[in-house]
Formats: sequence, structure tokens, C-alpha cells
Amino acid sequence: MNKQLTIALVAHDRRKADMVEWAIHNAGFLSHHHLVCTGTTGGLIADAFQSKGINAEITRMHSGPLGGDAEIAAMVVRKEINMAIFLIDDLNPQPHEADIQMLLRQCRVHNVPIACNRYSADLMLTSSLWDDDEYKPTEPRYVLFNRNED
Repeated sequence: MNKQLTIALVAHDRRKADMVEWAIHNAGFLSHHHLVCTGTTGGLIADAFQSKGINAEITRMHSGPLGGDAEIAAMVVRKEINMAIFLIDDLNPQPHEADIQMLLRQCRVHNVPIACNRYSADLMLTSSLWDDDEYKPTEPRYVLFNRNED
């Protein structure tokens, strides 16, 4: 890949081991890009990479419950994130649910691809569209739908 991407990596506590394992598996790709992570997730990935001799540019925001999800959502709005991987713990309630929904919503509104499981994350990472200079993602269109039109 010729261009450097900024990739957000976020994982809830019960998904952090999954994220670290996924990041190590994809370190060959991730190490060529700028990673923006919530605090604890970023620390775990940085430690895992360091223990394996992998160099990567990792920016750590605050922990999710302390505003990290919101910080990354703001980066999405400013068009500073190219893709996001957010491994969510769907089986347990989160105290910062509003921030989680805000990050997911901003990715959808601003057309930033977001994967919430490892399979879709792998598909996003391996997409040939990242190298296609002619491909331009379309902007979402929000138009009123009228059911009475024939």
C-alpha cells in the first residue's frame, strides 16, 4: 500500500485479548500505518508489539470510559480516521454506552468504515480499494423518502 492510513483500534475489556491477538496477526499491515487507540487497548497493543520486536506508530487517547471513544469520534468528524476496528462486548453493559453509540454513529454519518468483529476487520484490511487511486467512496445521502411516490 502506498498511502499511510490512520486506523482506530478500540476494544472493550472482555475483547482486549481478541484485539491484541488480531493486531499481532495483522502487524505486517498495521506497522505501516498510524494507529490511534483508546488508552488501555493502545498500551496492550504497544506492549505486545514491543515484545515481538514490531515497530508501530501508536497514539493513545484516554481510556474509553474516560472519554477515549469520544476523542476518536471527534477525529472521525474531522476526517482524521480512515478506518476503525471496535471490538465490542455485546454481552455486558458498558457505563459509557452513549460514547460508544456516538463513535459508531459518527463512523456511519461520516462514511468511515468500521468493523466490530475480527472477520469484518480482516476483510476491511485486505480490501484492494485502499490501493485504488480511482476509487472515491460516495458520501452518504440523507434524503426524505416519500412512500406515496409512484
